[in-house]
Amino acid sequence: MNIAQRIKDLRLSKHLTQKELAQLLNVKPTTVSGWELGRNEPSIDTLKDLARIFGVSVDYMAGATESLDKNKTTIDLENDPVVLSYGGRPVSEEDMDIIKAILERHKNDGDVHYE
Repeated sequence: MNIAQRIKDLRLSKHLTQKELAQLLNVKPTTVSGWELGRNEPSIDTLKDLARIFGVSVDYMAGATESLDKNKTTIDLENDPVVLSYGGRPVSEEDMDIIKAILERHKNDGDVHYE
């Protein structure tokens, strides 16, 4: 499914008109219409706003995933061979332990959803 169809389907699922969605995004209704007709595509920043409004991931909006679950994690901090950095510097083992502790605390509070 392309971006145009996703925007339209998600808008309709939230029972929004093109005008109402345009107002939420501070764009013209003709802009929303253009997206839905595939004449143009929203910017990255607008994709982020659309994802927030519709409660989906930016990856879903962009067509990179078929999953509607914005909370689904695809990185296993224990086992995936990912390179993590912050501010251009690698994340240390100590910092990684802190990150894991924070995630565990949120997981227990119900703020983060895991499979």
